[in-house]
Amino acid sequence: MSIQAVKGTRDFYPELMRRRNWIMAAWRRVSLRNGFEEYDAPIFEYPDLFTTKSGPEIASQLFNLVDRGGRSLAIRPEITPSLARMVNAKISSLPRPIKWFSMPRLCRAENTQRGRLREFFQWNVDVIGSDEVIADAEGIYTAVDFLREVGLTPADVTVRIGSRALTVSALKAAGLSDESVQAALPVLDKRAKVSDEEFRRLAVQAGMSGPQIESVCRFQDCDDLGALAKAAGGSSDGEAAVEQLRQLLATLRAMGAGEYCTLDMRIVRGLAYYTGVVYEVFDAAGSMRAVAGGGRYDNLLEVLGGPKVGATGFGMGDVVLGLLLEEKAKFPADVDASSVDYYLIDAEETCFPRVVELVGGLRGRGASADFSYARRAVGKQLKEANRRGARFAVIVREDGVSVKELATGEQRDVTAEEFLASAEGSQGNR
Repeated sequence: MSIQAVKGTRDFYPELMRRRNWIMAAWRRVSLRNGFEEYDAPIFEYPDLFTTKSGPEIASQLFNLVDRGGRSLAIRPEITPSLARMVNAKISSLPRPIKWFSMPRLCRAENTQRGRLREFFQWNVDVIGSDEVIADAEGIYTAVDFLREVGLTPADVTVRIGSRALTVSALKAAGLSDESVQAALPVLDKRAKVSDEEFRRLAVQAGMSGPQIESVCRFQDCDDLGALAKAAGGSSDGEAAVEQLRQLLATLRAMGAGEYCTLDMRIVRGLAYYTGVVYEVFDAAGSMRAVAGGGRYDNLLEVLGGPKVGATGFGMGDVVLGLLLEEKAKFPADVDASSVDYYLIDAEETCFPRVVELVGGLRGRGASADFSYARRAVGKQLKEANRRGARFAVIVREDGVSVKELATGEQRDVTAEEFLASAEGSQGNR
């Protein structure tokens, strides 16, 4: 019987694991230098946590289980609800703003396609406890900081910024009721992803008339703040949303991230809990799913039983990101190859005990070291050292060692004690 991996999951063989570790190390490095602290939460929660936050439609995406006590549980499809639960539990003692990040493994029971799997990793960055535009700017800047960190330029990726609040104002200016607005928002989010004919069909199904559809399309196609204010009907809420966007873009330019960012009112975000600025990161060609997405969600803590607290953040999945990095050849060569600091070779079989001793000494000093289990000719062991991407091949003899730097071919003869005293490792910094 042959048992296959579950559909929508990945086996991380060493070559894929190196790429995953490289991505996650960059996520962590960028988070920490932008002042965020790391957290995590259980991999399963009560289903109500997710359906309360994202609505009953999320139920179809949950992997459910029942524990021995008969309690219904769900594997987390996202971590933001867990974040809100954790913050609510200690809201009075946590200093604000709360700047946290996480890199959880998530599972969603979705139809698999390119860029979408049922199991994936996601970088989550959130600021809780601030209503200020600077908090939104920090989230977007941190995403841009990572994009730069991995070598993606404005020619490769774009951060498209919209406003849920401004979109709501435009819908109301077009004559939609509050109920119709809520039905229309998910439809507007699909506009860039479906044909014009399909969009109009969905819009009519959501209760929008022909003139309303035209009005909202004109709004979504605006790329100038002045024109957006007019298209949104000039309401006080609309004007406030325009001013927020103006401040946000100015702040991002001041922080040095402006060249990555552009206004795009077609960015609405499908989930109902977004309340203000929203954004998504796409490859410049627009040939892939969103690399990341997020925005302001000021009502979430309150919905989950806590106080009304300003919050904003984003998530970046590893699946689309990995495809983009591969397409743009951004993975470093040393990530795609196995590597070890030292590969030890016994010149004669009688030297093997000394090889084992030196390997232990090197590893104890923080260097990575490996050797052949089987006794083989020196030439074959040198080939294995090259295959393993070793920095140095160390040939152990009865009277000392020969240390060969494989990149240059330079070789020196020293005593075993001198070799150990001068050995250093690189793995701790990788």
